[in-house]
Amino acid sequence: MLSSRARYATRALLDLTQHGSTQPVPLHETAERQDIPLKFLEQVMLSLRRHGFVRSRKGPGGGYLLARAPAEITLGAVVRAMDGSIAPMSCVSVSEYRECGCPDPETCGLRAAWQEARDALAAVLDGTTFADVRDRSERLRAHHDQVINYVI
Repeated sequence: MLSSRARYATRALLDLTQHGSTQPVPLHETAERQDIPLKFLEQVMLSLRRHGFVRSRKGPGGGYLLARAPAEITLGAVVRAMDGSIAPMSCVSVSEYRECGCPDPETCGLRAAWQEARDALAAVLDGTTFADVRDRSERLRAHHDQVINYVI
């Protein structure tokens, strides 16, 4: 399960993808649109800046901008930056491997299943950019707006 930091980080980056293509976005606007506590968002944005996902501009007209194009930032990179490994078990982690205690890791069916789950999740997260998420949101919104709602 993702931490609150990772969930808020992905929502903040999506907000910047949607609203910050040319001008910095004030932090309070992102916090309000995404329903994220401002103090927590401040901490998340500092972390995103340290990891090179955003840059900030101080003063009047200041705020946050993406440091790279949305097509260059993947969900996987952001989740790993915020939470570390995306593996469901330490014994299948690429970056934070630790033995889980099973008697024979090479023949463990559970480990093989966890590894398959890790690989599937990594493929989706690493293959999905914030440009993809923005485009998906726009398609879903357009489809939703086409639905006619009759109230009697």
